Order: sequence, then C-alpha cells, then structure tokens
Amino acid sequence: MTAVAAPAKIQAPRRISVLGATGSVGCSTLDLIRRDPNRYQVVALSANSNFELLARQAIEHHAELAVLADPSGYQDLKAALSGTNIEAAAGSEALMEAVARPADWTMAAIMGCAGLRPTLRAAEHGNCLALANKECLVAAGEVFMDAVNRYGTQLLPVDSEHSAAFQAIDTSVSDAIEKITLTASGGPFRTWTSEQMAIATPEDALKHPTWSMGRKLTIDSATLMNKGLELIEAYYLFPVEPNQLDVVIHPQSIVHCLVEYSDGSVLAQLSSPDMRTPIAYSLAWPERMWAPTERLDLTKIGSLNFESPDNERFPALRLAQEAMEADNGATTVLNGANEIAVQAFLDRKIGLPSISALVAETVEAASREGISKPKALDDVFALDEMGRRLARSLLLEMD
Repeated sequence: MTAVAAPAKIQAPRRISVLGATGSVGCSTLDLIRRDPNRYQVVALSANSNFELLARQAIEHHAELAVLADPSGYQDLKAALSGTNIEAAAGSEALMEAVARPADWTMAAIMGCAGLRPTLRAAEHGNCLALANKECLVAAGEVFMDAVNRYGTQLLPVDSEHSAAFQAIDTSVSDAIEKITLTASGGPFRTWTSEQMAIATPEDALKHPTWSMGRKLTIDSATLMNKGLELIEAYYLFPVEPNQLDVVIHPQSIVHCLVEYSDGSVLAQLSSPDMRTPIAYSLAWPERMWAPTERLDLTKIGSLNFESPDNERFPALRLAQEAMEADNGATTVLNGANEIAVQAFLDRKIGLPSISALVAETVEAASREGISKPKALDDVFALDEMGRRLARSLLLEMD
C-alpha cells in the first residue's frame, strides 16, 4: 500500500513514456497528449507488433524511441522511421532498455503477463507510474508492491474504478475507511437467464453495453471475472482487507466507486464511461487537465440503478474473491487459467459457463499439487505457467 503525497507542481514539459502505445489505453493516452503537446515530451513508445501505427505515433509525437516487443518487425519499423531522428529498436531487451530511459511519468499498458517485467522495471525508477496492467497486482501483487514501496514510486491506477477510489480516499484518515465498493456494469448478460447464457456466442459476449475495450477484457466483463480481478487489485492498492471490498452492479457506469467511512459518509466519483477521464487524471496528477469527454447531465440521466451481483449466474466473481482470501498464490493461477479459458471460448471450444468452470477446476488442481505465495518474479511466472498448463490439460478433457 502506498501513501499519496502532495508533491510540488509539475513543470512542463513532462517527460513521458507509453508502454503499449497502440492498444486502447495507449491510443487514448496519446489522444490526450496531442491536445496539449507543449506540456509533454514523449520519450519512448512501445508496441507488440503493430509497426505501422507505432511509427505513425512516434513521428506525430516526436518520440525519442519506438520499440517493438516482436523482433521480427524491426526492419519494417526502421524503414517506416527512415529519415527521422527517432530511434527504432525491437526485442525484450530493447523494451527493458526503453523503460530505463529517464521519464517523469510512464503509462504501463502492456496487457497480460508480457507486461510484468517492463512494468516492474518502470517501478524501479521511482517516478509516476500509471498502471493499466492488471497482472502486476493480480498475479504479482506483493512482489510488485514491494518494488513500488522500495523505490518510492507514485502508483497511479488507471482502471476507472481504482482511479475513482484513489480520488475518493482521504489518506489522512485511511484507518476510518469501512468499505470500498467497486461498480460493475453487469455486462451484456446482466438480464440473461442461465439457460440463455449457456448458448451465448462470442459475438453476444463482445457486445458490451457501455465500454469499448479489447476482446479479452470484454469477455471478462461478460463473466464478471474482470470485476473479481479488480477486487484483487484494490486489495493491493488501498489500505483495506478483503472483507472491506465489495461489488455492486450499476448498469449506467456513471458511478465508478464508493468509499464508505466510519462516520457513515460515502464518497463517490462520477463521470461518463470514457477511459480518457481516469487516464487524464493520472497524466496530469497532482493537477487536473481538460479532457474531451462527455459531461454528465444528471437531469437527463434521471436515475441511477444499483443491484447485487448474482453469484449463481456469474460464479467468476466468487472464484476471484476466494482466491484473494486464500492468500497463497491462487490469484496467479486463476489469472493464467482465465486467459486460457477466455481464448477457448473465443475459439468456440467451450461455452460461456465453462470459462468459470475451467478456472475453478484449475485452481483446485493447482491446490492439490501445492502452491504458495510468490516471493519473486520468477515464482510468479512459474505459478502462471502452472495455471496455464493445468487449464490446457483440463480443456482437453472437456473436448
């Protein structure tokens, strides 16, 4: 857990790097930067394999360095940047070197376990780190937070719910927090019966009612696994115990988090469902910046609805809570197994309910083999691989 300080006003231009620049969060970050380019100096941009978009971004934002994680695209990237002063690089070592370049603020938006090492390296430089990678906390919570605290890094959560909590928490009275409640839209299947969900297709699951996200994240939202993973993140981000974390379904996605205090006060953060709001908050912190997001008109919205999650139709939420409470490395196994299960659903190998079933069976199998809380990053990768291995094996039995 980190304490929020009140640093001096940040002077422009602010040196920034964006890891995962071509993804949804990365593109939204650069959209904000292009609206006030004199305020920022782009140091490094990274992508997995999309050299064309990365090159365009690097040229537009006058980046010092553009890096591809996939080394096979190096020549294409180099050719696309020919005639500029932008350095091109590729491969895992080049990515780690890019992270080490001096920057005041880094957006960590490389999705999946591929983002663990570079994000941890960024944390070791003790600057502002905007975190959009779930795996750092879900799979490597204590390992990652130890580094954050050791190097004095200011961690700025980018998920809308965690950003909302960050804004609503008064750290001077953190011991007075009774509960943090994250909101969930309920996804596309909020009103579907179990029978309807059993025959849901990937196309059905990808029709999110309020948010525009990547495929894997959208499926996680459909099963409510995404909200379970966010509970695990909140446990590491904020000064609370698992029994002080809760989830409420809120279809409008206007209220993003509620923080309840011992005097009965509840502080909530509200905004339109647009990721540029939490990104802008982290990008300008400790100040505020203008963002091109839709302004709330509560008189037009009329009413805000809330309901309890249905753990029978959405068991993934309960699975994540149980893994968090076990405190033995189960969250790492759960995360790896979920990635295998989601991809199997997208590939039409299993139905929607089988995602949670496969994850549950995997965590049980891992517990029988014996798991323990990871103490170092290599332990995290070992547990993650165990989860994936067991999930693949169990998947074959489902076929």
